[in-house]
Amino acid sequence: MAPAMQLTLIALFITGATAYTNHTVGGTAGWLFDPNTNKSSANYASWAANQTFALGDYLIFNTNTNQTVILTYNETTYRSCSIDNSSDSDTSVYSHGNEQFGQPLTVEVPLTIEGTNYFFSDANDGIQCLNGMAFGINVSHGVGLPPNLNQPPPPPYVEPPSNADGSLTPTVTNVPSGAGLSAGANVRRTVCYALTLCGIFGLFLV
Repeated sequence: MAPAMQLTLIALFITGATAYTNHTVGGTAGWLFDPNTNKSSANYASWAANQTFALGDYLIFNTNTNQTVILTYNETTYRSCSIDNSSDSDTSVYSHGNEQFGQPLTVEVPLTIEGTNYFFSDANDGIQCLNGMAFGINVSHGVGLPPNLNQPPPPPYVEPPSNADGSLTPTVTNVPSGAGLSAGANVRRTVCYALTLCGIFGLFLV
């Protein structure tokens, strides 16, 4: 193999191996809040300031069900520590559906939008967010999104037309002329064939 080709393959291997990073939020302290002291387990703004983030990276939240993980691109939502006035297009709530308090939980959040991303916990009516469980990061382009995160959005849902009584109108498939025969036509054709055969046999018998 030519030296130039070897160097190219090595560069591609190194790039692929180091392209994306998993960031454990808060390090060993995790994403936790002490309700007795009203303090978070880490200074998340300081933690984020010492990290470099790029598209395709993941934030790993080692937490439990007493906290929430909110991602928003809306600064107003972030500053309010609430998702009450947010929209589905700019804010995501990450949850594993466990409603029991204090259960260990790991939440993985991919970084898919370049620019400013905000994270916070809105638990306890925003008290956790107001007391340190919030941080913002700047996501650079890096090497871009990996194929598994770079999928086109699904087509919008279109309600099928309904009749006057509210029932759905079934889909009608147009069949080209002559493409098929009705049951009556099939019967008539069978009878004609039978009569013709009878006539032919009759001629042989005469």
